[in-house]
Amino acid sequence: MKTEHARITAASSLLDTGYAGSALGFEAKSGDAHLVCELEDRALIAVIDGLGHGPEAALAAGIAVQSVRENAATAMNDIFKRCHETLRSTRGAVMSLASVDGRNNTLTWAGIGNVEGTLIRGELGSNRANESLLLRGGVVGFRVPPLKISTLSIFPGDTLLFATDGVRRDFGRGLDVSGSPFEIADYILRRFATKNDDALVVVSRYLGRRA
Repeated sequence: MKTEHARITAASSLLDTGYAGSALGFEAKSGDAHLVCELEDRALIAVIDGLGHGPEAALAAGIAVQSVRENAATAMNDIFKRCHETLRSTRGAVMSLASVDGRNNTLTWAGIGNVEGTLIRGELGSNRANESLLLRGGVVGFRVPPLKISTLSIFPGDTLLFATDGVRRDFGRGLDVSGSPFEIADYILRRFATKNDDALVVVSRYLGRRA
């Protein structure tokens, strides 16, 4: 299993983000990918899993990343729609998106497929329940259902986690998020990766809007 992990230090002034990922043992490149874009007082996070593994999965994921990057300033519905159109000639992908608004302290998110998302509250939001992303079945590039887009209030210190299906679904249960996003992502990958598929964990801590 080939492992890649890093802290994203300049992706967004709203977020501190770290990730950890691994390709299936005999593959040169992972079919899982992610993107973090900063847009004035907003940040967009995309986590994408090209179907299967190997070069064709990596190709689909790469095309999806480029499509999201090019359309990051548009509405979430449009990002999914344009990505779907772009991926029609590929094997397709599943993906989850999250938009963090620093002016209104909100998180808007949606997912198609099985890229799991979890929001774990920090100290300021401790009187609110943790949240899980509501996913819709489908494949971007093949069949996209009506989206279930939801918006939540968030607070500085809240931690957003995404994981592809190469990571066990119980990765967030009782998770200690006191460490850095990089440390959390690295721990989840080491502890919960199934090792029978590409795996990717992306962890973002909300810092709040900076003056």
